[in-house]
Amino acid sequence: MHLNQGKVPNDYQEYLNRKVRWIIAGIILTFILFIAAISVGAVAIPPREVIESLAGISTSMKWDMIVWNIRLPQALAAVIAGVGLAVAGVAMQSILRNPLASPFTLGISSAGAFGAAVAIIFFGTGTMQSTVASPVAVSNPYLTTLVAFIFCMLATGIILLISHVKGASPEVMVLTGVALSSLFSAGVMFLQYFSNDAQLAAVVFWTFGDVGRATWEMLPLMALVVGAGTLYFVANRWNYNAIDAGDETAQGLGVNVMRVRLIGMTVAACISAVVVALLGVIGFVGLVCPHMVRRIVGDDQRFLIPGSAIAGAVLLLASDTVARVIVAPYVLPVSVLTAFMGAPVFIYLLFRGYKR
Repeated sequence: MHLNQGKVPNDYQEYLNRKVRWIIAGIILTFILFIAAISVGAVAIPPREVIESLAGISTSMKWDMIVWNIRLPQALAAVIAGVGLAVAGVAMQSILRNPLASPFTLGISSAGAFGAAVAIIFFGTGTMQSTVASPVAVSNPYLTTLVAFIFCMLATGIILLISHVKGASPEVMVLTGVALSSLFSAGVMFLQYFSNDAQLAAVVFWTFGDVGRATWEMLPLMALVVGAGTLYFVANRWNYNAIDAGDETAQGLGVNVMRVRLIGMTVAACISAVVVALLGVIGFVGLVCPHMVRRIVGDDQRFLIPGSAIAGAVLLLASDTVARVIVAPYVLPVSVLTAFMGAPVFIYLLFRGYKR
């Protein structure tokens, strides 16, 4: 009897340690991909030179200029955006108890894109430049993010309303997302039709989600919002575990389901708004990463949230690196690769993923 009592905690501890090891391995992989993302490009930089430049001991001014002015902001943006989209997706899936939920599939990203288009056309926050590296610039990222956030919250309000309808199924939620995506996509086309050439070019280019347009000026805002949102989700991991068991069970455990759901969706929408406003629409990261991590660490939010954050960083870093070499010397927007990968997974989940 005493042996069995001692064995169960040891087995459970090993079970937890195995999950921790997976997360540590993900962190190591993220670091390796981070160095690779800075090394690869039109001008290949040896990984050793990259590490020396980041450490401030490089003797090559040419490498330092490429690393610090071009590659490093892009790699950091990939990490931050990947973490933000992934944690927003895993939070939405838990809050709405819908494995198909994500900022992209629920139309929140499309709403943010519409808000960014409104800011570009009516407030002049997006401007065309003559530089090849960054043909579109955000003259006022804070206003652009605010307008995008307003429309993201509008879509979020509709989703929350649908989620409270009795008997709302995953299929209904997906159809709601399809309807919202179509609505806001039509709105973007409407604005494009009445815009001038420069505005049209800016809006069209903005729909191509790409971390290559990231600058040092963008990173603090994006890092602040994503970091604060991630900390909030981690702090509420037990509440999400309770909601996963059902609203009635969560309420019986003392969780204010309505408040947790409302604040959680608001935070997820804010993260989505910032990423969309600054980098454009990057789809399927929030959908795919949580499901990939679930197969490794399970549904426990204590490990699922940090694991999904790491998976999002890995996915966007890898996609951005491949996008720079797959059709070199041309550089594909990273959203193209995430869509190519995410669409088959989404179709698979439509048929099987929502069955628990």
